[in-house]
Amino acid sequence: MRKEHDFLGELELQDHLYYGVQTHRALQNFNITGIAISQEPLFIKAMALVKKAAALANHDCGILSKEKTEAIAHAADRILQGEFIDQFVSDMIQGGAGTSCNMNANEVIANVGLEFMGHKKGEYEHLHPNNDVNCSQSTNDAYPTAFRLALYQKIGIFIESLKLLQQAFAEKSKEFNQVLKMGRTQLQDAVPMTLGAEFKAFATTLGEDVERMQEAQRLVTEINMGATAIGTGINAPEGYAQKVTAHLAKISGIPVKLAPDLIEATVDTGAYVQISGTLKRCAVKLSKICNDLRLLSSGPRTGFGEINLPALQPGSSIMPGKVNPVIPEVVNQTCFYVIGADMTITMAAEAGQLQLNVMEPVIAFSLFTSLSYMTNACHALTDKCVKGITANVEACKEKVMNSIGIVTALNPILGYEICASIAREALQSGKSVHQIVVVEKKYITQEKWNEVFSMENLINPKFIQ
Repeated sequence: MRKEHDFLGELELQDHLYYGVQTHRALQNFNITGIAISQEPLFIKAMALVKKAAALANHDCGILSKEKTEAIAHAADRILQGEFIDQFVSDMIQGGAGTSCNMNANEVIANVGLEFMGHKKGEYEHLHPNNDVNCSQSTNDAYPTAFRLALYQKIGIFIESLKLLQQAFAEKSKEFNQVLKMGRTQLQDAVPMTLGAEFKAFATTLGEDVERMQEAQRLVTEINMGATAIGTGINAPEGYAQKVTAHLAKISGIPVKLAPDLIEATVDTGAYVQISGTLKRCAVKLSKICNDLRLLSSGPRTGFGEINLPALQPGSSIMPGKVNPVIPEVVNQTCFYVIGADMTITMAAEAGQLQLNVMEPVIAFSLFTSLSYMTNACHALTDKCVKGITANVEACKEKVMNSIGIVTALNPILGYEICASIAREALQSGKSVHQIVVVEKKYITQEKWNEVFSMENLINPKFIQ
């Protein structure tokens, strides 16, 4: 055991632990989600990047010795290699605007650094969590900067999963480019199209979301390092903000830049609102695609039955042979979570007062989980569903030719009024459009019918009179 103290008093800690007294208090105070910050390793590594960049900048400014700088950098590098992640134990949702998370990082880095210097854990007179590891910083600039670094990377990972899904739909669109089917509006027969065109539209709409997410990703490259407590830069030496930003850009590989107004940047959470809104847009559109996949695969005998989704598991504990569209269903539910998380982020961003928004931990939790879940959902939809979809070619074609909606193609020849009467008669009598138009009424010849309703003209319609 070892003893550590803060201004509230002294506590005993097991000596194998690298975190210290303030992290221990956070463990006692915040048992909310049961999800430790260690579950977001990108965030932990981002904290290490922030602490290393700060140490290098402080050394450049002449206020941190070479020995301490090297110790902090060594500890940060080990965390970046994946060590000590399990020592980051504070809850993802916490009071104090992220202070517990920041101190968790300060204490772990200090104790790893102390061992590197040849000292024991807790001998903070040689390397102090606050005085040295947190030098020229506040939670209010270190925490949001680390949040943004991790967010930048998680958005990038999500974008890649979205691109793979887009590609899968694009490949299916080529596979299905000659599969004739009926388009529908308001769930009613509309006009013919191809299944390939339908899947191409899925790919196109996801491509738009890739672009929007890339735009949103750039919003988090503006950071407030050097702002310290509220943006005035108190306790930070002259030139530190510029130096720490430059170091952070270099060691992270992320094109971060210093915010022009550090007071505004310290309180502003607008970027998170916009990112969440963009992510919600993706979720809404992806959920709509999943709804379409479930409809198109409904049946197999009494539904649309135009496509087959891969059969992954039995669908019922009582109905033999039933197979459910489980992957689109789970993606739907993931999207519902993301849509709800957007409201959490909205309320948390609105709840900031004066020079700081203390609700940032729940914003971080919501964005991190939403991005992770959406990434997983995209991979599942790509690999376990879209790639294995097959078309019921004859069933699709039969629905087209038996549909009343094909009468729309005769509008330029017969006019709307006659076509409407044909549609009404077909609906009431059960006769086909061909029976009424060619055989009984002789409005057009069989040759003209063949021209209008050729496969090529149904897939790529031309104006025919």
